[in-house]
Amino acid sequence: MILNEFSKVLKQNEKELLEGKSSLKILMEWIIEILSKKPRNNIEKIIHTEIALCQNNVGDFLLVAKSKSGQVLTNSLYEFTKSFDNHILRNWLRDKNANDFNNKFKPTTS
Repeated sequence: MILNEFSKVLKQNEKELLEGKSSLKILMEWIIEILSKKPRNNIEKIIHTEIALCQNNVGDFLLVAKSKSGQVLTNSLYEFTKSFDNHILRNWLRDKNANDFNNKFKPTTS
């Protein structure tokens, strides 16, 4: 249910992903946005229950799982982002061949 909702967020940000933005960054923005407001639906309520946002004065932040199920949720979301990034890379590599990656740089020997 939560992964499905996050996949919709990734689809909405497809242009940014194709321009090089990582799905992990989109995930962090999505979770921070949810945690910074009052939950409106079950998905947001679950995220509020399972994940805490800790932030310092300079804007650094840390997401902390509040329970074992929160650890499972954060790990699942993280693994999903890695899988999605691999999917984008795989699609990009589909029409490439080995010669596209020949190194043109020739180091000089001294």
